[in-house]
Amino acid sequence: MTKITIKETQNPTILKFEFEDFITKTQNFEFKNIDEAQASPLAQQLFYLPFVKTVYISGNFIAIERYSIVEWDDVKDAVAEQIEAFVDKGGIIVNIDESKAKKQPITVYGETTPNPSALKFVVSRMLTKNAVEYKNIDQTASSPLAKELFKFPYVKEVFIDENYISVTKYDINDWQEITLEVRTFIKQFIENGGTVLDESLIEVATKNDVTKDEAFDKLDVTSQQIINILEEYVKPAVAADGGNIAFDSYNENDKTVKVILQGACSGCPSSTFTLKSGIENMLKSMLNDEAIKVEALNA
Repeated sequence: MTKITIKETQNPTILKFEFEDFITKTQNFEFKNIDEAQASPLAQQLFYLPFVKTVYISGNFIAIERYSIVEWDDVKDAVAEQIEAFVDKGGIIVNIDESKAKKQPITVYGETTPNPSALKFVVSRMLTKNAVEYKNIDQTASSPLAKELFKFPYVKEVFIDENYISVTKYDINDWQEITLEVRTFIKQFIENGGTVLDESLIEVATKNDVTKDEAFDKLDVTSQQIINILEEYVKPAVAADGGNIAFDSYNENDKTVKVILQGACSGCPSSTFTLKSGIENMLKSMLNDEAIKVEALNA
Protein backbone atom coordinates (compact mmCIF):
# COMPACT_ATOMS: atom_id res chain seq x y z
CA MET A 1 0.00 0.00 0.00
CA THR A 2 1.26 3.43 -0.94
CA LYS A 3 1.64 5.88 1.94
CA ILE A 4 1.60 9.61 1.20
CA THR A 5 2.87 12.19 3.69
CA ILE A 6 1.47 15.70 3.36
CA LYS A 7 3.99 18.53 3.85
CA GLU A 8 3.41 22.29 3.85
CA THR A 9 5.70 24.63 1.89
CA GLN A 10 6.65 28.27 2.26
CA ASN A 11 4.01 29.08 -0.37
CA PRO A 12 0.53 28.59 1.22
CA THR A 13 -0.99 27.71 -2.17
CA ILE A 14 1.47 24.83 -2.73
CA LEU A 15 1.35 21.54 -0.85
CA LYS A 16 3.77 18.61 -1.16
CA PHE A 17 2.61 14.98 -1.24
CA GLU A 18 5.66 12.88 -0.40
CA PHE A 19 6.23 9.21 -1.23
CA GLU A 20 8.39 6.88 0.84
CA ASP A 21 10.66 6.27 -2.16
CA PHE A 22 11.85 8.28 -5.17
CA ILE A 23 9.35 8.48 -8.03
CA THR A 24 11.86 10.14 -10.40
CA LYS A 25 15.62 10.32 -9.83
CA THR A 26 16.99 12.19 -12.82
CA GLN A 27 14.17 14.34 -14.16
CA ASN A 28 11.82 16.99 -12.79
CA PHE A 29 8.49 18.05 -14.21
CA GLU A 30 6.16 21.02 -14.11
CA PHE A 31 2.72 20.88 -15.71
CA LYS A 32 0.47 23.92 -16.04
CA ASN A 33 -2.52 22.16 -17.59
CA ILE A 34 -3.83 18.76 -18.69
CA ASP A 35 -2.44 19.11 -22.21
CA GLU A 36 1.10 19.66 -20.92
CA ALA A 37 0.75 16.62 -18.66
CA GLN A 38 0.66 13.95 -21.39
CA ALA A 39 3.81 12.37 -19.92
CA SER A 40 2.09 11.94 -16.53
CA PRO A 41 -1.23 10.05 -16.32
CA LEU A 42 -1.36 10.90 -12.61
CA ALA A 43 -0.96 14.64 -13.26
CA GLN A 44 -3.67 14.45 -15.92
CA GLN A 45 -6.05 12.89 -13.41
CA LEU A 46 -5.22 15.58 -10.85
CA PHE A 47 -6.11 18.31 -13.35
CA TYR A 48 -9.71 17.03 -13.34
CA LEU A 49 -9.87 18.57 -9.85
CA PRO A 50 -11.08 22.16 -10.48
CA PHE A 51 -8.74 23.71 -7.92
CA VAL A 52 -5.47 22.27 -9.33
CA LYS A 53 -3.41 25.03 -10.98
CA THR A 54 0.06 23.45 -11.38
CA VAL A 55 1.55 20.00 -10.74
CA TYR A 56 5.25 19.53 -9.95
CA ILE A 57 6.89 16.10 -9.86
CA SER A 58 10.42 15.77 -8.45
CA GLY A 59 12.46 13.35 -6.37
CA ASN A 60 10.12 11.69 -3.89
CA PHE A 61 7.19 14.10 -4.07
CA ILE A 62 4.37 15.60 -6.07
CA ALA A 63 3.69 19.25 -5.30
CA ILE A 64 0.36 20.82 -6.24
CA GLU A 65 -0.40 24.52 -6.54
CA ARG A 66 -4.08 25.32 -5.97
CA TYR A 67 -6.41 28.04 -7.12
CA SER A 68 -7.97 30.14 -4.34
CA ILE A 69 -11.44 28.59 -4.71
CA VAL A 70 -10.59 26.12 -1.93
CA GLU A 71 -8.39 25.89 1.16
CA TRP A 72 -5.92 23.01 1.45
CA ASP A 73 -7.33 21.98 4.84
CA ASP A 74 -10.62 21.14 3.12
CA VAL A 75 -9.21 18.94 0.33
CA LYS A 76 -5.65 17.78 1.12
CA ASP A 77 -6.62 14.45 2.67
CA ALA A 78 -8.87 13.60 -0.25
CA VAL A 79 -6.09 14.46 -2.72
CA ALA A 80 -3.61 12.25 -0.82
CA GLU A 81 -6.10 9.37 -0.87
CA GLN A 82 -6.67 9.84 -4.61
CA ILE A 83 -2.92 9.69 -5.30
CA GLU A 84 -2.53 6.58 -3.12
CA ALA A 85 -5.44 4.84 -4.82
CA PHE A 86 -4.12 5.72 -8.30
CA VAL A 87 -0.68 4.26 -7.58
CA ASP A 88 -2.01 1.18 -5.78
CA LYS A 89 -4.12 0.35 -8.87
CA GLY A 90 -0.97 0.35 -11.01
CA GLY A 91 -1.37 3.84 -12.42
CA ILE A 92 1.69 5.42 -14.08
CA ILE A 93 3.06 8.49 -12.33
CA VAL A 94 5.41 9.56 -15.14
CA ASN A 95 6.10 7.97 -18.51
CA ILE A 96 9.83 8.73 -18.74
CA ASP A 97 10.07 7.92 -22.47
CA GLU A 98 7.38 10.44 -23.40
CA SER A 99 8.78 13.10 -21.08
CA LYS A 100 12.19 13.10 -22.75
CA ALA A 101 10.80 14.80 -25.83
CA LYS A 102 10.14 18.05 -24.04
CA LYS A 103 12.38 20.15 -21.82
CA GLN A 104 10.69 20.77 -18.50
CA PRO A 105 10.82 24.32 -17.15
CA ILE A 106 11.22 25.16 -13.47
CA THR A 107 10.25 28.11 -11.34
CA VAL A 108 12.56 29.96 -8.97
CA TYR A 109 11.53 32.70 -6.57
CA GLY A 110 13.40 34.75 -3.99
CA GLU A 111 12.40 34.71 -0.34
CA THR A 112 13.72 36.96 2.41
CA THR A 113 15.38 35.56 5.53
CA PRO A 114 16.01 37.02 9.00
CA ASN A 115 19.57 37.70 7.82
CA PRO A 116 19.54 40.86 5.65
CA SER A 117 22.68 39.63 3.86
CA ALA A 118 21.09 36.32 2.79
CA LEU A 119 18.31 35.54 0.35
CA LYS A 120 16.67 32.15 -0.17
CA PHE A 121 16.01 31.08 -3.78
CA VAL A 122 13.30 28.41 -3.77
CA VAL A 123 13.22 25.99 -6.71
CA SER A 124 10.18 23.98 -7.89
CA ARG A 125 12.08 20.69 -7.60
CA MET A 126 14.06 18.74 -5.04
CA LEU A 127 17.78 19.53 -5.18
CA THR A 128 19.23 17.43 -2.37
CA LYS A 129 18.40 15.68 0.89
CA ASN A 130 21.75 16.73 2.35
CA ALA A 131 22.47 20.27 3.53
CA VAL A 132 25.75 21.53 2.01
CA GLU A 133 27.48 24.83 2.73
CA TYR A 134 30.22 26.53 0.69
CA LYS A 135 32.28 29.36 2.16
CA ASN A 136 34.35 30.01 -0.98
CA ILE A 137 34.89 28.84 -4.55
CA ASP A 138 37.68 26.43 -3.55
CA GLN A 139 35.14 24.30 -1.68
CA THR A 140 32.78 23.89 -4.65
CA ALA A 141 34.16 20.76 -6.34
CA SER A 142 30.90 18.97 -5.55
CA SER A 143 28.63 21.77 -6.80
CA PRO A 144 29.03 23.25 -10.30
CA LEU A 145 26.15 25.63 -9.51
CA ALA A 146 27.84 26.99 -6.39
CA LYS A 147 31.09 27.36 -8.33
CA GLU A 148 29.36 29.52 -10.95
CA LEU A 149 27.58 31.59 -8.30
CA PHE A 150 30.90 32.46 -6.67
CA LYS A 151 31.95 34.08 -9.95
CA PHE A 152 29.54 36.90 -9.15
CA PRO A 153 31.65 39.42 -7.17
CA TYR A 154 28.94 39.99 -4.58
CA VAL A 155 28.43 36.31 -3.60
CA LYS A 156 30.01 35.56 -0.23
CA GLU A 157 28.56 32.13 0.71
CA VAL A 158 26.24 29.51 -0.79
CA PHE A 159 24.09 27.03 1.14
CA ILE A 160 22.04 24.30 -0.59
CA ASP A 161 19.36 22.17 1.06
CA GLU A 162 16.20 20.39 -0.04
CA ASN A 163 14.62 22.61 -2.74
CA TYR A 164 16.41 25.91 -2.15
CA ILE A 165 19.71 27.75 -2.51
CA SER A 166 20.54 30.32 0.16
CA VAL A 167 22.97 32.99 -1.07
CA THR A 168 24.81 35.32 1.31
CA LYS A 169 26.16 38.51 -0.27
CA TYR A 170 28.81 41.09 0.48
CA ASP A 171 27.63 44.61 1.28
CA ILE A 172 28.78 46.09 -2.05
CA ASN A 173 25.32 45.51 -3.56
CA ASP A 174 21.75 45.71 -2.30
CA TRP A 175 19.44 42.77 -2.97
CA GLN A 176 17.13 44.92 -5.07
CA GLU A 177 20.02 45.41 -7.49
CA ILE A 178 20.99 41.75 -7.90
CA THR A 179 18.02 39.50 -6.99
CA LEU A 180 16.70 39.25 -10.56
CA GLU A 181 20.17 38.44 -11.92
CA VAL A 182 20.77 35.64 -9.41
CA ARG A 183 17.26 34.21 -9.74
CA THR A 184 17.45 34.18 -13.55
CA PHE A 185 20.91 32.60 -13.49
CA ILE A 186 19.81 29.77 -11.17
CA LYS A 187 16.69 29.10 -13.24
CA GLN A 188 18.57 28.98 -16.57
CA PHE A 189 21.45 26.95 -15.11
CA ILE A 190 19.12 24.19 -13.90
CA GLU A 191 16.84 24.25 -16.96
CA ASN A 192 19.86 23.88 -19.25
CA GLY A 193 20.86 20.68 -17.47
CA GLY A 194 23.49 22.12 -15.13
CA THR A 195 24.44 20.05 -12.10
CA VAL A 196 23.44 21.53 -8.76
CA LEU A 197 25.23 18.86 -6.72
CA ASP A 198 27.48 16.07 -7.95
CA GLU A 199 25.89 12.66 -7.36
CA SER A 200 29.06 11.42 -5.65
CA LEU A 201 28.34 13.81 -2.79
CA ILE A 202 24.97 12.15 -2.23
CA GLU A 203 26.63 8.72 -2.33
CA VAL A 204 29.25 9.75 0.21
CA ALA A 205 26.56 11.16 2.47
CA THR A 206 24.61 7.90 2.23
CA LYS A 207 27.68 5.83 3.06
CA ASN A 208 28.35 8.05 6.05
CA ASP A 209 24.88 7.37 7.50
CA VAL A 210 26.15 4.20 9.19
CA THR A 211 29.07 6.09 10.70
CA LYS A 212 26.71 8.80 11.93
CA ASP A 213 24.44 6.20 13.53
CA GLU A 214 27.41 4.61 15.27
CA ALA A 215 28.57 7.99 16.57
CA PHE A 216 25.05 8.74 17.81
CA ASP A 217 24.89 5.44 19.68
CA LYS A 218 28.13 6.28 21.50
CA LEU A 219 26.78 9.59 22.85
CA ASP A 220 25.35 10.01 26.32
CA VAL A 221 21.57 9.89 26.70
CA THR A 222 21.19 13.65 27.16
CA SER A 223 23.14 14.40 23.97
CA GLN A 224 20.95 11.95 22.07
CA GLN A 225 17.83 13.64 23.44
CA ILE A 226 19.17 17.06 22.43
CA ILE A 227 19.89 15.89 18.88
CA ASN A 228 16.41 14.42 18.55
CA ILE A 229 14.81 17.66 19.77
CA LEU A 230 16.87 19.74 17.33
CA GLU A 231 15.98 17.44 14.43
CA GLU A 232 12.26 17.35 15.14
CA TYR A 233 11.45 20.83 16.45
CA VAL A 234 14.22 23.26 15.51
CA LYS A 235 15.58 22.26 12.09
CA PRO A 236 12.28 22.62 10.18
CA ALA A 237 11.83 26.20 11.43
CA VAL A 238 15.44 27.12 10.66
CA ALA A 239 15.22 25.58 7.18
CA ALA A 240 12.19 27.76 6.45
CA ASP A 241 14.50 30.76 6.89
CA GLY A 242 17.16 29.35 4.56
CA GLY A 243 19.50 28.05 7.24
CA ASN A 244 20.52 24.97 9.14
CA ILE A 245 21.49 24.04 12.69
CA ALA A 246 23.79 21.21 13.70
CA PHE A 247 24.60 19.72 17.10
CA ASP A 248 28.24 20.27 18.06
CA SER A 249 28.63 19.07 21.65
CA TYR A 250 27.19 18.82 25.14
CA ASN A 251 29.25 19.28 28.28
CA GLU A 252 27.79 17.28 31.17
CA ASN A 253 29.78 19.23 33.76
CA ASP A 254 28.54 22.76 33.02
CA LYS A 255 25.51 21.62 30.99
CA THR A 256 26.47 23.72 27.96
CA VAL A 257 25.07 22.78 24.56
CA LYS A 258 26.94 24.04 21.51
CA VAL A 259 25.19 24.26 18.13
CA ILE A 260 26.53 25.31 14.73
CA LEU A 261 24.61 27.79 12.56
CA GLN A 262 24.80 27.49 8.78
CA GLY A 263 23.31 29.14 5.71
CA ALA A 264 21.25 32.27 6.29
CA CYS A 265 21.58 31.76 10.06
CA SER A 266 25.37 32.06 9.94
CA GLY A 267 26.40 35.62 10.68
CA CYS A 268 22.83 36.84 11.01
CA PRO A 269 22.70 39.81 13.43
CA SER A 270 19.65 38.47 15.24
CA SER A 271 19.79 34.71 14.84
CA THR A 272 22.48 33.96 17.43
CA PHE A 273 20.50 35.58 20.20
CA THR A 274 17.10 34.43 18.96
CA LEU A 275 18.13 30.82 18.40
CA LYS A 276 20.14 30.68 21.60
CA SER A 277 17.20 31.98 23.59
CA GLY A 278 14.60 29.87 21.79
CA ILE A 279 16.57 26.64 21.82
CA GLU A 280 17.69 27.16 25.39
CA ASN A 281 14.12 27.63 26.63
CA MET A 282 12.94 24.61 24.64
CA LEU A 283 15.69 22.33 25.97
CA LYS A 284 15.14 23.49 29.54
CA SER A 285 11.45 22.69 29.24
CA MET A 286 11.66 19.41 27.35
CA LEU A 287 14.58 18.05 29.39
CA ASN A 288 13.23 19.51 32.62
CA ASP A 289 16.58 21.07 33.49
CA GLU A 290 16.84 24.82 34.10
CA ALA A 291 20.65 24.66 34.26
CA ILE A 292 21.09 24.01 30.52
CA LYS A 293 22.86 26.72 28.52
CA VAL A 294 23.21 27.05 24.76
CA GLU A 295 26.09 28.54 22.80
CA ALA A 296 25.36 29.27 19.13
CA LEU A 297 28.40 29.10 16.86
CA ASN A 298 28.76 30.31 13.28
CA ALA A 299 30.18 27.75 10.89
